[in-house]
Amino acid sequence: MTHDLDAALAGISGILVTPYDAGGKVAPDRLSPILDRALAAGLHMPVVNGNTGEFYGLTTDEACLMVREVAQLVGDRAPLLAGVGKSIGDACRLAEESAKAGATALMVHQPPDPFVSPRGTVDYVRQVAEAGGGLPLMLYLRNDAIGTDGIRALCEIPGVKGVKWATPNPMKLAAAIAACDPSITWVGGLAEVWAPSFYAVGARGFTSGLINVWPERSLAIHAALEAGDYPRANALIAEMKPFEDIRAEELGGTNVTGVKAALIATGHDCGPTRPPSAWPLTDSQQARMTAFLKASRLA
Repeated sequence: MTHDLDAALAGISGILVTPYDAGGKVAPDRLSPILDRALAAGLHMPVVNGNTGEFYGLTTDEACLMVREVAQLVGDRAPLLAGVGKSIGDACRLAEESAKAGATALMVHQPPDPFVSPRGTVDYVRQVAEAGGGLPLMLYLRNDAIGTDGIRALCEIPGVKGVKWATPNPMKLAAAIAACDPSITWVGGLAEVWAPSFYAVGARGFTSGLINVWPERSLAIHAALEAGDYPRANALIAEMKPFEDIRAEELGGTNVTGVKAALIATGHDCGPTRPPSAWPLTDSQQARMTAFLKASRLA
């Protein structure tokens, strides 16, 4: 089945958690009910090996296993976006494996190397694109310090179809959108809370970790934004903001912790997070999460 990637990019990119079994090994099968609910709610594009999937806590072998298994779980129900990154060798191997598994497109994590250079990043993305055999690319920008010229150079690489913008700088996003090919889809990469601000300057769609727990709310927020109903979108976001507030604590170290704690509380145990992520939630955080889930009628 052929999927409309442009439409999917402009929708919700749902970042799946990576489940672990009691022995700490990855257990992709535990995603089955979570995926079924999200896709039934209308999720546009599931994402495997994203940061909510603890990408940097996985070995490359584990990431390869995740993309193979998740591709089987998704089947032809939706396009699958597969995260690739780490060293250039790891990224290229994962790009190859993702293509073989049937991923629709690759999400290229921004290299975290302390000595990364703008032109080196261009070389990195070009090599990943080659290894992916021509699969379309979404760039994942968590740091906009490379500037508009650097971002334009990345977007000029053949195969780049989208950019996941994950820095809280809407005006820099607006400048990047104006400088690059208008066919590129710019996606809000800081989840639901930042989506209205990014929509206002030209982004479309957003990434979401909430889809693991409450996909119906994510889809309702997306529908309101697409309709230009900002009051409705903001009201819906206000009700789920306690969830995102917990995820943002401890320098963001409870990002995945919050999602997995909520999954356990709602009957979908995907295991703990791996260090250096925080685990478990503190008593105070857990109390607030419990209150949120009860108020939202999720538990």
